[in-house]
Amino acid sequence: MGERKSVIVIGGGFAGLQLCRNLSKKYFDVLLIDRLNHHQFQPLFYQVATSQIEPSSISFPLRKIFQNRKNISIRMAEVESIDASSSRVKTSAGVFPYDTLVIATGCTTNFFGNAELQKHALTLKSTYEAITIRNRILTNFETLLSDSDPNKEAYYNIVIVGGGPTGVELAGSFAEIKKNVLPKDYPGIDHSKLKVILLEGSKHTLNSMSDVAKSASRKYLEKMGVIVRTEVYVKNYDGDTATLSTGETIRTKNLIWAAGITGNIISGLKDAVITPSRRMMVDRYNKVKGCENIYAVGDIAYMETPAYPKGHPQLANVAINQAKNLAKNLNRIISGEKLKEYEYRDLGSMATIGTNKAVVDLSWWKFKGFFAWLVWMFLHLMLILSVRNKLIIFINWAWSYLTKDSSLRLILKDNREPGSRT
Repeated sequence: MGERKSVIVIGGGFAGLQLCRNLSKKYFDVLLIDRLNHHQFQPLFYQVATSQIEPSSISFPLRKIFQNRKNISIRMAEVESIDASSSRVKTSAGVFPYDTLVIATGCTTNFFGNAELQKHALTLKSTYEAITIRNRILTNFETLLSDSDPNKEAYYNIVIVGGGPTGVELAGSFAEIKKNVLPKDYPGIDHSKLKVILLEGSKHTLNSMSDVAKSASRKYLEKMGVIVRTEVYVKNYDGDTATLSTGETIRTKNLIWAAGITGNIISGLKDAVITPSRRMMVDRYNKVKGCENIYAVGDIAYMETPAYPKGHPQLANVAINQAKNLAKNLNRIISGEKLKEYEYRDLGSMATIGTNKAVVDLSWWKFKGFFAWLVWMFLHLMLILSVRNKLIIFINWAWSYLTKDSSLRLILKDNREPGSRT
């Protein structure tokens, strides 16, 4: 068999996790590097942000996941650069050599160069950011009960920018909080003044999905009381006022930016392999163009195929299956077998808008409503890693469904922060 090969995997998201799981124990010593010590289940970030589930329910310690895999080591570190010429990765925890490098760094929020917007907007790309949104919204509800701020209009407006699945799911959840939680938890607040506003630059919510999903998602949201504005952009936000492309302004202390993503690029690779959207160009085997032993998988990878000439959608299903295929190919290289090109099989897409309200697009069937909502819940539960967490989330969902309430509305922050009691 020869000498064992060293593989460095950067990123513990869907792609990185699947790659590590599927690499042969016999052939490879794997080093997984991530700035966090846990895997985050991104599709349910919005439920943490809206107090439906706790962050621990969708966070999985990497050392726990791989505690029985003796060939996998983990380092919690920031990756600073890649030296492709000497096959080394420089990190905050030291310099590590590799035989094969796999980049699975995913994406981050894209503010399209607007520094002021970036400074003041809330984002939803990590568990920590989900907790930050929860803290902000709940703290602002507390502020509305006091007379300390005479300009309360900004606290009553929750503005969500971006009408994709994240934006739609957030808007629907906040609409349900307005209906089911505010009157009971905050009877002193005039909840009729609370506005949930969804802004989308294209013509439709869920613009990448079917006409059924586009139409149904908007109808559901508007029926729930969400103000939906399409073909409008946010040009700027200073922490108090959002300025729109129409020239209108909206006073808000709660602007959540879910309008775009950009790749988490690591310095050291040639600019020629980076696309304008900051993804890495790869071939059909996920090898980075112009590199012999560097691969990229998941959201960061840009692969053109006859079926997807502009690259694959940045979805969990793509990331998971690219990683599985690459792991098998790396195993095949060692065993001398023929490699297999990656081919994306579109299993469909879905989004939930609220209780009993979801849309599902399959290649052969587009449907909405209660059954779609059940399908959405079942498939997301199946993707959760541990049986314990599946049960916890299911119990939370069942309790919320039966009572239209939850008991998870904790404001968790350092008491030394401004405005906190000492």
